[in-house]
Amino acid sequence: MDILLTHGYFLYEDPHELQVMKPYPPLGLLYVSAHLKAKGFDVEVFDTTFSNWDAFTSYLELARPSLVGIYTNLMTRQNVVRMIRLCRDVGARVVLGGPEPPHHAREYLERGADVIVIGEGELTLEELIPHLVRGDGTDLHDVAGIAFRDAEGRVVRTPPRPQIADLSAQPWPDREAIDLERYLETWHTHHGVRSVSLITARGCPYTCTWCSHTVFGYSHRRRTPEDVAAEVAFLVERYRPDQLWYADDVFTIQPRWTLRYAEELKRRGLRVPFECISRADRLNEEVVATLAAMGCSRLWIGSESGSQRVLDAMKRKARVEDIQAKTRLLQAHGITVGMFIMLGYEGETVADIAATVAHLKRADPDVFLTTVAYPIKGTPYYEAVADRILAYADWEHRTDRDLGVAGRHSRRFYAHATRWMVNEVRFHRQWRRGERRPWPLLKSWLNARRGRLGMWLTQHEREGQDGSRPAGRGWTVRERANEGW
Repeated sequence: MDILLTHGYFLYEDPHELQVMKPYPPLGLLYVSAHLKAKGFDVEVFDTTFSNWDAFTSYLELARPSLVGIYTNLMTRQNVVRMIRLCRDVGARVVLGGPEPPHHAREYLERGADVIVIGEGELTLEELIPHLVRGDGTDLHDVAGIAFRDAEGRVVRTPPRPQIADLSAQPWPDREAIDLERYLETWHTHHGVRSVSLITARGCPYTCTWCSHTVFGYSHRRRTPEDVAAEVAFLVERYRPDQLWYADDVFTIQPRWTLRYAEELKRRGLRVPFECISRADRLNEEVVATLAAMGCSRLWIGSESGSQRVLDAMKRKARVEDIQAKTRLLQAHGITVGMFIMLGYEGETVADIAATVAHLKRADPDVFLTTVAYPIKGTPYYEAVADRILAYADWEHRTDRDLGVAGRHSRRFYAHATRWMVNEVRFHRQWRRGERRPWPLLKSWLNARRGRLGMWLTQHEREGQDGSRPAGRGWTVRERANEGW
């Protein structure tokens, strides 16, 4: 074995996901596996999603890999640090990749990692593996796109590696390396459908201040419609999915590509229901009608706020009125709409939150998910609040969701605001749609008033002063979307 690839996500340790139960495999890791195998490397994948620590430890002791590559994201730091130690115990060297390690390179290297991959992993690992197998690491200065410690213990960052230009020339994810049927059966058991994920592109060129661009930068590279359609045909034949999840950051970013892709699917006789994420400004009548014809059952829009002032501060390049109009357009074509809403962004006021509630009433999405803004290192938002960041745990035992921002409203305030938002919108929807049963209406109205009262009572509390901890997981759909190495 040249390298063992794994990741730090354990489903049964995630209380939030155990309630949702919509797991997808780590596509970024499987892309790396497929690339390395195509180049002749001997690769094994240990998928931790449905596994446990005892199984992982036993595998390491039995397989004794000389090199382990671990995908790391925002939520898996504590697990990855533990995995590094277990790998070192069996004599393995460790390479880390993903969006998290480049911004904490020193910390990870001090805890036993040998190399941090910065950016896409395929080409870097292809060059790096022979260096680590045959050398002692002193020749790593010539490998682009990595960080490591030199003989004096200094952290060295080599020049960035150019991104893969032709994604269609890359092999599809190595799904055969894992038990994908387990994912499909989990979906079917809890939701009645077998769902498979895929991506058609890498990267997002938009400038949202809170969004991480660590792996793919601000690039946008797209596979050909023919290549994606061929992968869909393979997935349908091999796994018999009832639906697809296009995990792109912005699926319809190129309308002409979307239309060409729809034609290619039609030519092949393929129509599989699917969900995707997009932006309101990347939708029009022709695109939405095409999505409906392709089988789009739900489209997620990053609305974030109903306050134009806040959206502009986020550099979202989006208009509130356009989001509302595109929501109605999607629904008119039979596509349900999900929205992401962010509370607590820098400078947000109670009036901005009220504007978001009014926006949700007017837009009337079928479902919306809320989270409280959290600073991700390497983003403009993080830099803007860096001198006010509150850490609720030591580095090794916290994720970026254990970071708060001093000076903004307390977590209790945002819990009340969420209660108000959810129930105020629900009451409005029930009334408008003629659902006039007294008890559901009264329940929504009372919960909305309870949330509004709670906001008033806690309006002077500031984060870090009320003893509360940050809220739990939020945007599972988006956070685990376009995973890269």
